[in-house]
Amino acid sequence: MRIGEAAARSGVTAKTIRYYESVGLIPAATRTDGGYRDYDDNDVQTLRFVHRARGLGFSVREVGDLLALWRDRVRASADVKAVAARHVAAIERKIDELSAMRRTLGDLMARCHGDDRPECPILDDLAGGDA
Repeated sequence: MRIGEAAARSGVTAKTIRYYESVGLIPAATRTDGGYRDYDDNDVQTLRFVHRARGLGFSVREVGDLLALWRDRVRASADVKAVAARHVAAIERKIDELSAMRRTLGDLMARCHGDDRPECPILDDLAGGDA
């Protein structure tokens, strides 16, 4: 099948498929005599795997690691779980960082009058002053 059909069946855009090929996440597609990329059902399944993993926030490198584990039928599930555990820890760190940002901005907004006066604790804080 051509790239458009592979894209439609996998939920990944044609542009993204070409990107995944360019970074080596998926192998380059075979080509028809006319030079068109040619995909099969296994390629579509791989693209769905990549799409789902990316949707869960895994980096391209992590998806590559997961693909290697997925293709290795003698791998230990503990190896897969370790990749997922590292990713969850990174998500938790990011949640903590975002929560701190939200608290800080909320505090600054509470101190800002939000009226016609030029004084603004939000801008003072961003400028490094005594908000």
